[in-house]
Amino acid sequence: MMGRVEAVHRAPTHAFSKSSVDEITLVAGLGVEGDAHHGAEVRHRSRVARDPSQPNLRQVHLLELERLRTLADQGFPVAPGRLGENITTEGLDLIDLPLGTLLRFRSGALIAITGLRNPCTQLDTFAPGLMEACLERTEAGLIRKAGVMAVVLGGGPIAPGDSFDPALPPAPFRPLERV
Repeated sequence: MMGRVEAVHRAPTHAFSKSSVDEITLVAGLGVEGDAHHGAEVRHRSRVARDPSQPNLRQVHLLELERLRTLADQGFPVAPGRLGENITTEGLDLIDLPLGTLLRFRSGALIAITGLRNPCTQLDTFAPGLMEACLERTEAGLIRKAGVMAVVLGGGPIAPGDSFDPALPPAPFRPLERV
């Protein structure tokens, strides 16, 4: 089980989409260098308004290229970075991984998955109907399909073409929940 980095992105301000770049640098305990969500405490604007001292469990946003392709096939104007992810991946279904899964990149950078990105109304501002398209309703409940969030445990550069390996946490596995 291995994944590959398709593209990397960052934005210095709280913009919905992020610019694609040749490389990003992950900084342990902080996130993506030069990104608006870089920091030990929460940076998401609505969470800062509630309690700015909360730990930042959303330092890095990852989204699968396969998910972007599904959304594009449904007519949405999506492409890597347009939905605000820092790392667009390919080859590994991230939302099915358990809480605490570690992803080790070729550079030695290490992140831990903290939960699911919660789709918000900004998606509908970007493209009407996109929020609903990022949700799946099942008998078991609501499945959020807008990517996963992670914290940086070990820093290093990440670039398109890099591979990464998941390391599952000890059983029993806990499913991802929104963060």
